[in-house]
Amino acid sequence: MLSFREFKGRLKKSFQVLTNSGYSEHGASYVKKALQGWITSIGSTKTDIDDNLETLRERSRDLYMGGASIATGALKTIRTNVIGSGLRVTPAIDYEAIGMTAVEADKFRKNIEREFNLWADTPACDYQRMNNFYELQQLAFISWLMSGEVFVLLPEKARPNMPYDLRVMVIEADRISTPPTKAMKDRIVNGVETDRSGEVVAYHISNKHPGDDNYSKSPKWKRVLKYGKQTGRPIVLHLMEAERPEQRRGVPILSPVIEDLKQLGRYTEAELMASVISSMFTVFIKSDNPELDSALGSFGYDEDDPISEELPEYKLGAGAIVALGEGEDIKEVNPGRQNTAFDGFVAAICKQIGVALELPFEVLVKHFTSSYSASRAALLEAWKMYKMRRTWMVNDYCQPIYEEWFTEGVTKGRINAPGFFDDPIIRKAYCKATWTGPTQGQLDPLKEVRAAERRVRNGFSTRSQETIEMTGGDYYDNVSRLQREEEELKKIQGGEANA
Repeated sequence: MLSFREFKGRLKKSFQVLTNSGYSEHGASYVKKALQGWITSIGSTKTDIDDNLETLRERSRDLYMGGASIATGALKTIRTNVIGSGLRVTPAIDYEAIGMTAVEADKFRKNIEREFNLWADTPACDYQRMNNFYELQQLAFISWLMSGEVFVLLPEKARPNMPYDLRVMVIEADRISTPPTKAMKDRIVNGVETDRSGEVVAYHISNKHPGDDNYSKSPKWKRVLKYGKQTGRPIVLHLMEAERPEQRRGVPILSPVIEDLKQLGRYTEAELMASVISSMFTVFIKSDNPELDSALGSFGYDEDDPISEELPEYKLGAGAIVALGEGEDIKEVNPGRQNTAFDGFVAAICKQIGVALELPFEVLVKHFTSSYSASRAALLEAWKMYKMRRTWMVNDYCQPIYEEWFTEGVTKGRINAPGFFDDPIIRKAYCKATWTGPTQGQLDPLKEVRAAERRVRNGFSTRSQETIEMTGGDYYDNVSRLQREEEELKKIQGGEANA
């Protein structure tokens, strides 16, 4: 018995076949032989994503942990270029909105940096007290890539000799799930609870990871609000890349190429084993001696049991000299094999994987043998993706945590910020900051410096921006230090002249 929707769908397809116009002649055709076997279905984010997340995460992590070296290298390459040793904050307060002078703003900025480093440079900022703030960045980001998402809680926990109580707690995506008692509720999908308008209001977090051995022993769930009811402060940060409207959970970045990576790993393993075998030269004994049958019988060989564990195991070896008995001869076995198409085939598959991951082939395999222009084009294309993901990381992770820390500093009187709680504009002016990480790097530093000079000269960029892009440093700090160095150099030179 067909439902009305199925009947309507079949009727529509039949009508398209009869009319055969517009897209029905091309991508939507059911007549062309090339498209007749292409079976598709309409799926929501729940059926396409949520129902398959567990398998996608498992396979993505397996590939990263050794299932395919290309997968491991791809994720680490993105992590290293986006985060590196950590994204560093540079307070960039809007001093005009606050009513400060430029000199006052510079002093205020330096004080903010000292206070933030007091909290961020120590593992005390980590709820588990294992990593500092910058190490937590790479942990959260690599988990985001591998699992498709990661959750961060911002609890408060007092610790000796630490004036700030804000803590960062990174939670793996698997722990956010729907409790069995609430599995039938429509507004809770994979542990994400929404209200009637579709806004995410809470997350359901298990106290145990589903992969733990004792997970079956009464796991408990806690409902945690996304934002505080009275303060509106973020309690849970959800790092994910949304690909479809109404999507509530993230998809691992390797999902579109899981099959390609797995098959490439199998192919590589097979070729490696074939190469090992082909490097061996083994001699087998060929005998007409009837006593050999009785010798095999002494090992418990049974014709009806060809998989007998007591049967002696013969292996190929790197070479051996064997003393032969009377009536015995030798037979050489040299399994020579060389697959000349291996490198080209792997390169072709890696190019397709790189396209899906937005990593040019040269960057993916760390193989720069083309011209300067081609290599630079590959780096620039990858850099676009790095900058995009860095911006997401700053917006969803670094800046919210920085603002929470700043608020605590003002509340406890360690940061003097008049009007901070009076006006949202003033609060935003105080919390404004820039985050810098690994630079793009230069293939030809001299050309890059000349290009930077021209951009500044023509007003296309600023010295501060070029300093950040090329070295990741701070222009004003550089100028101040250079001034002090010049003064010290003049003193030394003056002393030598007088001597």
